[in-house]
Amino acid sequence: MTDFTDHLAPDPIAVTRNWLEKAVIGLNLCPFAKAVYVKQQVRFVLSDATTPEALLEELAEELVLLRDTPAEQIDTTLIIHPDVLTDFLEYNDFLDNTDAVLEALDLPGILQVASFHPQYQFEGVAPDDVSNYTNRAPYPILHLLREDSVERAVAAFPDPDVIVERNIATLDKLGVDGWERLLSGEKPH
Repeated sequence: MTDFTDHLAPDPIAVTRNWLEKAVIGLNLCPFAKAVYVKQQVRFVLSDATTPEALLEELAEELVLLRDTPAEQIDTTLIIHPDVLTDFLEYNDFLDNTDAVLEALDLPGILQVASFHPQYQFEGVAPDDVSNYTNRAPYPILHLLREDSVERAVAAFPDPDVIVERNIATLDKLGVDGWERLLSGEKPH
């Protein structure tokens, strides 16, 4: 008997693109994202890792690839890993390992890793606080960034500290229901 349910499973890259287009770029949560996205300089990697160790290996490979590829081709990489570190506390603990990989590859000051997770929670903030959604994504994601690209983007922005405050105000106005409607394709009220 053929199982036809596989075609119904969401494509994690398509879901992540939707989040990036509608939330990150659409709400201007990251004013630097649109330029690299429209220039097709964002690499989307769907990890098949099922263990933290396998994800670390993939992270190291992608860091080396990003380091060795001109920014005009790949400026940033999103490693989407839906089958490992789905628990936020485990994911958060894992981030120390990303720093260790950067160190081992002698990449501090060249590349950095930012973090997104469906259950992201800032320290000292309630789990249901809408401010957590600034770092919430449909799947756990390791975001690999070039330090020089980040520095150029921040230098071009008049007051980068305002971004966080503006994002929280945007999400407060939108609310969790509005966030969910936005990502589902409905118009937020």
